[in-house]
Amino acid sequence: MSGRLFTSPMFLGFDHLEQILERAAKSTSDGYPPYNIEQLDSSSLRITLAVAGFMMEDLQITQEDNQLVIRGRQCEDVTQERVFLYRGIAARQFQRAFVLAEGIEVESAWLDNGLLHIDIRRPQPEMKVRRIEIIQNSAARKKTAPKVPAYKGNFTDGNRSERSGLERNIQTIEKDR
Repeated sequence: MSGRLFTSPMFLGFDHLEQILERAAKSTSDGYPPYNIEQLDSSSLRITLAVAGFMMEDLQITQEDNQLVIRGRQCEDVTQERVFLYRGIAARQFQRAFVLAEGIEVESAWLDNGLLHIDIRRPQPEMKVRRIEIIQNSAARKKTAPKVPAYKGNFTDGNRSERSGLERNIQTIEKDR
């Protein structure tokens, strides 16, 4: 059995979707920072990350192709020499990536009380209906049929009616070109 998901000939052009699913499966994460994803309405989502101890300048949000990447790196403040007796608030860097579907737009991001909020939206696509013209067989053959070279040999079977029928077919093909 193939490792591919979309092996049916009915799924045309879904190779990119399969690549996205493979990339999402490969991305390993240790669960830091924790996050929520909530649906605001039928076309809007909000991603909320718990980033306690990070300031705005410690965070970076980028959209790389179809991935939303959030990076956090706390800068050690060397001017304030602090001595920690216990350090329970994580001061480590992180990277969290979310795979976005085609057309998803990042609307806004803000930091509030140690929570980073990112609103994303999928614009509603316009319904497109396109009529496909059906053309007569002979006209379609002129456009798409490969050119068949005319038969230049001799018929040797002796059956005159079959021979004349084949000759007529060859002549018809040549006229249609």
